[in-house]
Amino acid sequence: MAQRIPRFSLEGVPDAEISHHPFITEDGLSLSLTRFRRGPCDDPVLLVHGLSSGSDMFIMPEHRNLTSYLLDHGFTDVWALDSRMSNRFPYNTEPGRHSLDDLARFDYPAALAEVRRHAAPRPVHVIAHCLGSLAFAMSLSAGSVDGIASLAANSVALTPRLTRWSRWKLEYGPELFEHALGLSVLDPRARTGRRFTPGWALSRVVSLAHQECDNPACHMISFMWGSGWPALYSHENLHPLTHDRIADLLGPSGLGYVRHVRKMVRAGHAVKNDPRDPRHTALPDDYLTDVTEIDTPILFLTGDQNHVFGDSNVICHRELSRRTPDRHELAVLPGYGHIDPIIGKDAHRDVFPQILDFLRRRAAA
Repeated sequence: MAQRIPRFSLEGVPDAEISHHPFITEDGLSLSLTRFRRGPCDDPVLLVHGLSSGSDMFIMPEHRNLTSYLLDHGFTDVWALDSRMSNRFPYNTEPGRHSLDDLARFDYPAALAEVRRHAAPRPVHVIAHCLGSLAFAMSLSAGSVDGIASLAANSVALTPRLTRWSRWKLEYGPELFEHALGLSVLDPRARTGRRFTPGWALSRVVSLAHQECDNPACHMISFMWGSGWPALYSHENLHPLTHDRIADLLGPSGLGYVRHVRKMVRAGHAVKNDPRDPRHTALPDDYLTDVTEIDTPILFLTGDQNHVFGDSNVICHRELSRRTPDRHELAVLPGYGHIDPIIGKDAHRDVFPQILDFLRRRAAA
């Protein structure tokens, strides 16, 4: 099928002043922010994507997207981050050590400094998804970021939980893929590559178990990240164009971050990947140790059909509320899964109003 929406399109946010803001992290990576502005605002919003996605998930032109929704409802200064996990950069698929500690220590403090360089030193609202949500919560817990007015955390935060099948893949998959199949990167587009290569063959086998649609990229994404048919969303919640271009929105991924998540799942909560790494000495070995110091109110969001992180955010809300009562909130979204609360065609009716209400109640007086 011919591509009908250009990759990295900005057409989803009309009537906004759009500017690009590259910045450099302390450990030497070039990242970027895209600013969408309609006027002065005391409450800038930072949008944070997950692993192998990017800022595109917040500006989709095929339906009402989160950025336009916020702009239309008074939050007229919205910043979309492309971190080192973004599919707009090669970092995630390059060889090397990759961990969520890198984002907590380097990406988010640098991104917020860039936002405040242009938007004045005001409290910032953050809406984060998936491993971006987990890593940003780690950054909050570590005290690496401050001045955060609120955090809306979708799908997972500091207590990742997986289904049995996903845990099995997480436990054995990285070594199996690398050593048995010679794959250091998993790619939703593998079927379009050279025939009879390991990636192409894996995609063929995965599709045998996924008869719910005819999109091999959708099948691979389910295999990579969850348990279900499909795993990350309900087909009924997606616009057909979104389903057609799902590999544009969710790209290839290396296995470094997966290994860090595996360590957290074994521990039952967020922990440092390598306590011996001198780059991360400022971070705690256990991110729940000082969780009572998080004074930022958090809205924990999750679909009741979340086949990636299950009830992780229900558990995290319960754990943090036990330690700091009446500070945080939970919203369980009927009929939604892992990522469709952000990219779903009806999310502007079903999900975004709950986020908006939370932001307004935490907004500057």
